[in-house]
Amino acid sequence: MRFVLQVLKELAQNFHLVLSLVSYDIKSKYRMHYLGIFWELITPILKIAVYWFVFGIGLRQGAPINGVPYFLWLVAGLIPWFFISPAVTQGCNSVYEKVNLVSKMKFPISVLPGTKILSHFRNFLIMLIVLLVILLANGFRPGIYLLQLPYYLLCTLAFLFAFTLLGSTISIMFRDFQLMLQNAMRLLFFITPVIWDRSHLPSSYQALLKLNPFSYLIEGYRFTFLGQGWFYTDKQFGLYFWSITLLFLFIGSFIHLKFRSKFIDYL
Repeated sequence: MRFVLQVLKELAQNFHLVLSLVSYDIKSKYRMHYLGIFWELITPILKIAVYWFVFGIGLRQGAPINGVPYFLWLVAGLIPWFFISPAVTQGCNSVYEKVNLVSKMKFPISVLPGTKILSHFRNFLIMLIVLLVILLANGFRPGIYLLQLPYYLLCTLAFLFAFTLLGSTISIMFRDFQLMLQNAMRLLFFITPVIWDRSHLPSSYQALLKLNPFSYLIEGYRFTFLGQGWFYTDKQFGLYFWSITLLFLFIGSFIHLKFRSKFIDYL
């Protein structure tokens, strides 16, 4: 447990440094682009349009899901995924990117995954506002269910930090892990019910899909914005999600603190 507390203490004590790195990362990313940070909005909007055209019009002919227009249902799942996927892949590569630099100075390496997560988090919040505007423009009001949004934001940040802390350590010692992770995230996009509805599947298959913790997050945002249920509706699913998150955090903290003094030796 002390490994987890040490990592969380480092994150809290150096949070100002994390915010500075996030600000620098955002500014430098689009420094040479005329549209700058607007690409953070243009790119997901273009992707949403493509998925809507292919799956909404091409395959489903606009058929709704549980009474919800497919476009609204799709956007409520895609926007969280557009945050989760790059946060995972870049967060797991964050230590490898900076280890040469931070090895030459006193620097809390454990905060690096958090910088990648937060660099995408600001845009995610903006896209959630866009999602809410889209819902209201289509006469769809989430109502009181929006009160559980902070809970799912906490779930997302906690899981991403726990997983990327573990993944960034493994990625230093085993470089093939990063390529494996990138391919796994592409597969998980289609396995996770982001663009398709799992309700028509047999219960055994639905239970199997719940082993994927990303399903808990995607469905949670749909519950929140589409007014489909509360976070405590499926207590077992929630308990499983937090168990996996805490397990990743414990293992990730342990191996990170155990091996970080040797990171430079693996390069």
